[in-house]
Amino acid sequence: MAAPLIIAIDGPSGVGKSTLARGLAVHLAIPYVDTGAMYRAVGVLARAAGIDLDDDDGCGRLAATLAFDFLDPPPPGRLRVDGRPMEGEIRTPAAAEAASRCSRHPSVRAALVAAQRRLAADHGAVLEGRDIGTVVFPAAAVKLFVTADARERARRRWHDLQGRGITVNLDDLAQTEAARDLRDTTRAHAPLFPATDAVRIDSTHMGAAEVLNRALAEVARWRDADR
Repeated sequence: MAAPLIIAIDGPSGVGKSTLARGLAVHLAIPYVDTGAMYRAVGVLARAAGIDLDDDDGCGRLAATLAFDFLDPPPPGRLRVDGRPMEGEIRTPAAAEAASRCSRHPSVRAALVAAQRRLAADHGAVLEGRDIGTVVFPAAAVKLFVTADARERARRRWHDLQGRGITVNLDDLAQTEAARDLRDTTRAHAPLFPATDAVRIDSTHMGAAEVLNRALAEVARWRDADR
């Protein structure tokens, strides 16, 4: 029996990872696991419970108690925690900031990595985040590292937030994203960097369909090599 197909997509925010992951999940009929949403949920719930986001033990204990699952499509990738949908609460700049702070903690990452592996164990999955190809699934069949110009990434995030009725200043958002990138790439535990065997895709001047086709070509290449 063939092993479940695991596709690991890594990269910073605003490069189109979520759009790509959803497209692959629909096209290949496999689950989509948005790992960033899981970290956002931990941050939001920790803050609501009065837990200091810099408290490794406190955030880790919370993360270990949570049951994560993703609602069936359409659309794929909608997070539910302990049976409660959380999409509306986690798609804000404050939730992103909380996720970046919580994700530095080894205890939080250990709890969520275990949960992510469980979610993909039976049927495979498309997983996107910052350490999927390096830590969560280092033996993934297909590894992609998506990048884009920093200003273009900020513009995309600004456009997305505007579309959801969240007003932010573009320059302020760019500074916030730069600070988050610095935290993510320099943290001691599971920093953001491409796996040595990841295929890099620069999405700065590419549309969503073009990025999806590029990724599907890598899946096809893997399937041909695996025959």
